[in-house]
Amino acid sequence: MLEVKNITKRFRGLLAVNDLSFHVNKGEILGVIGPNGAGKSTTFNLITGVYKPDNGEVLLNGENISHLTSDIVCKKGLSRTFQVTRPFGDMTVIQNVMVGAFLKTSQLRNAKREAMQMVEFVGLADKANSVARTLSIIDQRRLEFARSLATDPSLLLLDECLAGLNNREVEEAIELIWKVKASGVTLVVIEHVMKVINAISDRVVVLNFGSKLKEGLPKEVMSDPIVIEAYLGKGFAQHA
Repeated sequence: MLEVKNITKRFRGLLAVNDLSFHVNKGEILGVIGPNGAGKSTTFNLITGVYKPDNGEVLLNGENISHLTSDIVCKKGLSRTFQVTRPFGDMTVIQNVMVGAFLKTSQLRNAKREAMQMVEFVGLADKANSVARTLSIIDQRRLEFARSLATDPSLLLLDECLAGLNNREVEEAIELIWKVKASGVTLVVIEHVMKVINAISDRVVVLNFGSKLKEGLPKEVMSDPIVIEAYLGKGFAQHA
């Protein structure tokens, strides 16, 4: 479904992403891990059209989307959430999600209907008319999901969607991720919680200093000495 081919991105003297390649199969969850500054979010920005790669290309269903703007990429079925939630704070939950729904329709009635379906899907039906800035962290995460899903994506990128959640909320978020996958959406997930990555991922890509350090099945990746040394820490293998 998605193929990242030898992409490189520099910001002046900083090499943020270096000749990076990986692919995403339809119907899977690909986990992406790496230390802070490894290039994970920059990679998402390159995939979604926020940045243009200096070299390389991004293919979605065989089409080169590297030169497209974010809105066009989204219209082609590739959506994302952000590490820091960005709701329209003075708008209601349903109004926020309608913003996403308007990508595929210009009709107010249709946008509201689609938005309400997504609000119900993520478990926010009872808060549909609540002002977004009053939501708890977990509900703001749910709102991010709903707004992205309202664009009707075939591929959804999740950038640290579990950040700031307690153990119970993490479990709820995992259930929602499984629910999204079951609905037919392919996912790429950046996450620092290794137990979560191990639980939800079909495959894992490890980034370090903007390059791919390792790719494989979760258990293979988590037990690799190079990955443990570079990112997970020596104590990880004893507790994984």
